[in-house]
Amino acid sequence: MSVVCVIPARFASTRYPGKPLAELRGATGESRSLIERSWRAACEVDQFDAIYVATDDDRIAEAAKAFGADVLMTSDTCRNGTERCAEALGLLGDGVEMVVNLQGDAPLTPPWFLVALIEGLRSDSQAALATPILRCDGETLAALKADRAAGRVGGTTAVCDSEKHALYFSKEVIPYTAQDYAPDAETPVFHHVGVYAYRPWALHAYPDWSVGPLETLEGLEQLRFLEAGHKVRCVEVEARGRKFWELNNPEDIPRIESMLSEMGLP
Repeated sequence: MSVVCVIPARFASTRYPGKPLAELRGATGESRSLIERSWRAACEVDQFDAIYVATDDDRIAEAAKAFGADVLMTSDTCRNGTERCAEALGLLGDGVEMVVNLQGDAPLTPPWFLVALIEGLRSDSQAALATPILRCDGETLAALKADRAAGRVGGTTAVCDSEKHALYFSKEVIPYTAQDYAPDAETPVFHHVGVYAYRPWALHAYPDWSVGPLETLEGLEQLRFLEAGHKVRCVEVEARGRKFWELNNPEDIPRIESMLSEMGLP
């Protein structure tokens, strides 16, 4: 039974067309595409038996093959990354223990997030899938609030129950807190890290479930599992001094490049 990483990537993003091929400059000054940096992040995880870029776009496929990635061509009817992973699983056939969806906009995902994710799903037989959450410090919380104040849809937050099963995910900053926090202080807000580990049965079933009102309003694919009554395991991970941010808007490029430079990542 294998653990397969799938990196879904599409060119025709509504908010940021061509995002997977956006260039990011690292600490050495070398520029690499977003999709290559996400693939390199996956390559740091020993637990993956195979890594694929799944796309419907020849430009992304050619770029991925050029830096050494294996590619699965999927249809242009996939409505989100989870549906693209489901189609990729169908191409791979049997013998897969779990599929890890490393979204192609998360180049700063450290390997221990992904290891913890795999272990988290294995330890929770009730869960259809697992996803990491990272407790925000004051600096990250301020950045999330600044995005919302500016009308930008930035990071996603998560709220869990006492057993770390998800209650809700939102592009708003939840739970509400009026308190001001020092940049390095812990806060009660958890940043959702947009990575998922699915059990094959759940991933196969996902495209046939109805898109509910919450998924429609928030535009968050993981809400389909909650609306269908399935448990989502939230795996709390630690930053260990690493910065984390996803590339959601063009304005995020300078922020991520600054983080790459600050952390000495090439």
